[in-house]
Amino acid sequence: MKHENLTHSIIGAAMKVHSKLKPGLDESFYEKALVIELARMGLKIENQREFPIFYEGHFLGNLIPDLIVENAVIADPKVTTAFNEAHVAQMLGYLNATGLEVALLLNFKHASLEWKRVVVGNGPAHQADLSA
Repeated sequence: MKHENLTHSIIGAAMKVHSKLKPGLDESFYEKALVIELARMGLKIENQREFPIFYEGHFLGNLIPDLIVENAVIADPKVTTAFNEAHVAQMLGYLNATGLEVALLLNFKHASLEWKRVVVGNGPAHQADLSA
């Protein structure tokens, strides 16, 4: 799997955050705590980096993924009942805009952390649900 070790590290950090903060908070708290955990692991994190979007030379606005880890994987903390197609579509948009190939959706709402890996490559985009 592409960036397997890095995604495992991100999931491990998210599990630690989840176990300490517990469900019930706004996703911004989980995002901030995840930045702290990833930094403790010595990983490079870009938080809320802006990517300009253009159409035929016209600036449309900025796309802003929550976290980019090691300039390789997008990590997007969520607090939602369940992941849906809109979440996956958002990750695919982020991947297309950034040129990256792997994103992780991380759901902090429930008793156990849930995650979904979204990947693009040479073929069509696909997703793998790796949640515990």
